[in-house]
Amino acid sequence: MRTILGLALLGTLITSPAWAEQPLYVAYPPTKHQTTADRIFLIGTAPPAGEVLINGSRVSRSAAGNFAPSFPLQLGENVFTLRYQNQEIQLRVTRQSTQPEVPVGLAFGKDSLTPTVDIARLPGELICFGAIAPPNATVSVKLGEQTIPLPQQSQAVQLPPNSAILTAQNQPATTSAIGQYQGCATASTAVNLGQPQFQLTLNGKTTTQPAPGNVSILSPAKLEVAEVIAEAGAARTGPSTDYSRLTPLPKGVRATVTGREGEWVRLDYGAWIKASEVRILPGAVPPLSLIRSISARQVEGATEVVFPLQTPVPVSVQQGDRTFTLTLYNTTAQTDTIRLDDDPIISRLDWQQVNPTQLQYTFNLKSQQQWGYSLRYEGTSLILSLRHPPRMGRGGRLSQANQPLRGMKILVDPGHGGTETGSIGPNGYPEKDVNLVVSKLLQEQLIARGATVYMTREEDKEVSLADRMKMIDQLQPAIALSIHYNALPDSGDAINTKGIGTFWYHPQAHNLAMFLHNYLVEELKRPSYGVFWNNLALTRPYSTPAVLLELGFMINPEEFEWVINPQEQEKLANAIADGVTEWMTTQAK
Repeated sequence: MRTILGLALLGTLITSPAWAEQPLYVAYPPTKHQTTADRIFLIGTAPPAGEVLINGSRVSRSAAGNFAPSFPLQLGENVFTLRYQNQEIQLRVTRQSTQPEVPVGLAFGKDSLTPTVDIARLPGELICFGAIAPPNATVSVKLGEQTIPLPQQSQAVQLPPNSAILTAQNQPATTSAIGQYQGCATASTAVNLGQPQFQLTLNGKTTTQPAPGNVSILSPAKLEVAEVIAEAGAARTGPSTDYSRLTPLPKGVRATVTGREGEWVRLDYGAWIKASEVRILPGAVPPLSLIRSISARQVEGATEVVFPLQTPVPVSVQQGDRTFTLTLYNTTAQTDTIRLDDDPIISRLDWQQVNPTQLQYTFNLKSQQQWGYSLRYEGTSLILSLRHPPRMGRGGRLSQANQPLRGMKILVDPGHGGTETGSIGPNGYPEKDVNLVVSKLLQEQLIARGATVYMTREEDKEVSLADRMKMIDQLQPAIALSIHYNALPDSGDAINTKGIGTFWYHPQAHNLAMFLHNYLVEELKRPSYGVFWNNLALTRPYSTPAVLLELGFMINPEEFEWVINPQEQEKLANAIADGVTEWMTTQAK
């Protein structure tokens, strides 16, 4: 899944006239590679006859001559010399420390003072400060009229990156916090406090330095109102893309701004959104709405539920087994009547006022499998569209037997393309090419079963993630399958990691992901890498069940040979099509 860079022969090459016929090739890492991992794998190939030596030691290889051993890394520069017969390649890999650099003498660590950007908070909220300075110093920060001591920390818990789950190394580590100073304070009145002024005292000498960011306290009586101008505003749990995504906000949503941090604004229901995705409405009052009657209507392929509101309010969605829960914020019910006739997918609608300004609607569904939804505002009315199950096997019993997917729209997404190569095999073969080969084979198999198949690309060209997602939302296929092959972060074990991995995001895609994963593992007798909930662009569309398949590891020397085998590719495409057909037969009408 992770992209590995480097396509050509890397490093310094000592060659002979025979090199063109019998090359030693290194696909990864690129020369002068930098990493924070404590080890690295070297992926490459050479003719099967003879030995490949790395730093003088023989490395094991596959039948085709591929190799991918891992080596420990020391902090700083590490040199690897690869030899095959009279050829030599030298790689230099630098391991960078994850610990902040502690300054020597009377100085703060470079770029260590926080906040690093302008922030705004409500009265009474904690505002925290941090600095890197020499051990055993006295550090404080002056904010307005307050002087806030920053005690030296003794230890810190370091969380692994999200990618660590892919290498089973996702446990926190307790590290020394030497040189780290932290402290927090509050302010009770609305005021612009300006830049925090840090003070460091060591061995009787003192220095001061301002933080890059400005701190201000908002007035609860003069809060701004923001309106979402993006088609689907990316709401998050915190003020950066490192934080988790929440339900996207439909265009037109209005909410009070309760905080700012750099390029991010916090909305009154708790989510953060980029300032570029909203506009400030001068003179607007805090958006609050009542809601009374609610009605449902059937349109082609879906049931639409209409929530008449006084203003477009923030929303969130949670899918469960046979339930779909919609939460409206800044909303209070005056509801006496709801009209919901007998419906193809909804058995009952329940609601409750969770707190004075938060309403929760729970749709009890007739089927466990959900097929996608959309949210939009028409004026101030929220329209929730719940898709009906797709209808398959049209055309009589003969058609159902010969073309069981007749009537099904299926989107196949060959991952990467163009300059986006994806992961790289030991001989330099890029993932983008095998993705396209297998996707076209799958397209043929699905069409033979009666499906209408849409491809996000049918040639080696670059297609943006946004355009792929947009295609899914516009076509609204029964399902969407993204075809990929896998790699690992630097700390992974390329030799001993192999198998099929499957990724989903919305609960409506979980059943499909689990079924296809188990089906392919069993039918093809392949190892299971696992099933993962993952925030990937091609699993995020909520208009249809969308699954991303990682069908094997490009970087595994032996599995790579299976990946590029034409006969095995045919079997794989046929198995995916069979799995889709079996799942559809049990889930769709």
